Amino acid sequence: MSVNTLVSMYSKTTSSKVFFHCLFWLIYFTLNFVRWGHYFGDYSYSFKSNLVEFPMHIALVYLNLYFLIPRMIPKRIMLYVLVLMASTLAVSLVRIGITYELVTTEIFKESTIEQESLYNIKYVIAVFIGEIYVIGLTMAIKLTMDWVRSEKKSRELEQRNLKTELSLLRSQMQPHFFFNTLNNLYSLTLDKSDQAPETVLRLSELMSYVIYKGKKNKVKLIDEIKHLHCFLDLERLRYDNRLDVSFDIRGEIDHRKIPPLILITFLENAFKHGSSNKLGNITIKIDLTLSKQRIRYRIMNDFKVNPKVSETANSAGGLGIENTKRRLDLLYKDDYDLHLGPEKGKFVVDLDIPTNL
Repeated sequence: MSVNTLVSMYSKTTSSKVFFHCLFWLIYFTLNFVRWGHYFGDYSYSFKSNLVEFPMHIALVYLNLYFLIPRMIPKRIMLYVLVLMASTLAVSLVRIGITYELVTTEIFKESTIEQESLYNIKYVIAVFIGEIYVIGLTMAIKLTMDWVRSEKKSRELEQRNLKTELSLLRSQMQPHFFFNTLNNLYSLTLDKSDQAPETVLRLSELMSYVIYKGKKNKVKLIDEIKHLHCFLDLERLRYDNRLDVSFDIRGEIDHRKIPPLILITFLENAFKHGSSNKLGNITIKIDLTLSKQRIRYRIMNDFKVNPKVSETANSAGGLGIENTKRRLDLLYKDDYDLHLGPEKGKFVVDLDIPTNL
């Protein structure tokens, strides 16, 4: 960003602030002028008195907002109160004197009782309270606007952090995913299998999806399902007749969208547990059920607990599962359900998430 651009942005921001400050004081002056003009039945007096008083209001307000508060709050609160009270009292006394000299010699015009002394205690207190009212009103407006801006910046920072973390999690998942697939390809090439070219083609499709679709916030559900089928095709090439997979879909999938690469991790996990028996068949059942606003994704596979591995490791599924859990937390917060672990000799993943139509 060039210096000229920064200067231009600063100038626009400053001009905007000046405009809104002027607008505020103009509105406040008008309301005060009408209010006291109606109260006294003398709009000429009201206009003159406000014209004298408002420069002092403005000076006191900006002294408080842009000098005293930034320098004394919150570390020197007692000193702040003392300086503010002394400043307000001094402005009140000056205001009384100038009003008497330039506007009217009628002391304490608001009072129903005639006052003989210019600096009568009741008159001074009334003027002092009026100045405190202006200070309190402007402080409330300033603090509210600062809070709104702070909340907006916090939300923007939180969103940026979430996007950064989601991107990091996706980047951590991709090497893990390709590592497993390349291992499969390596096994086929060692065996000089005729299935190796088909594996390369499927791997190319998988890479294309991860690289181009995996960066998006949302993808079509049908594309994610095609991605799962592509992965299953690779596994069928690897395990041949030993693999028994059923994939049932219930509900309308058109126009549905979900975050990319959410479902694949759990399918990889199913093969991790389901293929632990090196010689037997691998049975995996996948159910995808779509209701009006939800998707339920359920996977069941054969499972044998490895006594040499902790129960947590057996049920958690490793880095890929942990990253996916974190993504789900960031994307849906409390609006999803995930249960995974051994159930009656099977390893079960049961995920329920909202879907965008």
